[in-house]
Amino acid sequence: MTDMTQQNRTQGPESAADPSVQTRKTTRRGGGDPATRGRTTIADGVVEKIAGMAARDVLGVHAMGGGLSRTFGAVRDRVPGGSKSVTRGVKAEVGEVQTALDLEIVVDYGVSIGDVAKAVRENVVAAVERMTGLEVVEVNIAVSDVKLPEEADDEPEPRIQ
Repeated sequence: MTDMTQQNRTQGPESAADPSVQTRKTTRRGGGDPATRGRTTIADGVVEKIAGMAARDVLGVHAMGGGLSRTFGAVRDRVPGGSKSVTRGVKAEVGEVQTALDLEIVVDYGVSIGDVAKAVRENVVAAVERMTGLEVVEVNIAVSDVKLPEEADDEPEPRIQ
């Protein structure tokens, strides 16, 4: 009994109850890099916005989306408080570490469709991978129309300038 009492006095009450307390005191709680604790998920809409903005930045891309989606978008844009849909013409499938994208674009007349598609792919892959850390496994591009110089825009200019 005196040995146990002596041990309690020298090591404290925690040590008497749990002999492994000495090792717990020397290890840090949580362990490892704080940046690796927890999980980050990225919504499909986030990737779609990034891809939509990156595709629109390419010279030769006139608009995003097919005829019907652009028509509905133009109507929606006219509604007060409405804003341009950055995700129009973009569909993303996002997994835990990879993403795949489908884009529908309208190109300007006179540009090389192959060159525009290549530039769109490069720009979209770079932007999505840089901003999300996801690996882009594919970017499928459907060219749904060519904007001729004499054609009126589907999206009219605002009435108030």
